[in-house]
Amino acid sequence: MATDIDSALFRTLLGHFATGVTIVTARDADGRPTGMTANSLASASLVPPLISICIDKQADTHRVLADRRPFVVNLLRAGQEELSRRFALKQGGDRFEGIGYQLSTLDLPLLDGVLAHIECEFHAAHEIGDHTLFVGRVIGGTTADGRPLLYYRGGYTDLAP
Repeated sequence: MATDIDSALFRTLLGHFATGVTIVTARDADGRPTGMTANSLASASLVPPLISICIDKQADTHRVLADRRPFVVNLLRAGQEELSRRFALKQGGDRFEGIGYQLSTLDLPLLDGVLAHIECEFHAAHEIGDHTLFVGRVIGGTTADGRPLLYYRGGYTDLAP
């Protein structure tokens, strides 16, 4: 049986894979917006249209998605590092205070100024270690022009023009 590698080496290895930066948003059972930064977005299926995201079980947003609630994946654009850092906090605080967002026709929080909104309804959830892999069925979305915000080797970057 294989043994786990050192967690620092694991983070270093995966840090060499550039990822896009997203903020997952939803509304809790009382209608309050919630959200968190995530970089684990993946396309899971074309038919039906499914995506997956991994959420730490300790995150506030985990509890909301675990209730099988619809959610939005907001794809961040270059220059939105501050927004990413604000939503990266694991718990506490009103991350939406003072930022621009609108509610979609499905009553989901859409962050202003992002590259895309991917609206999803809950499809499935799978526990994997200290995270849960949530699968969403894509039911809508919007796109805008611009360059993506990327995360690489522990820091933010973007694509050169």
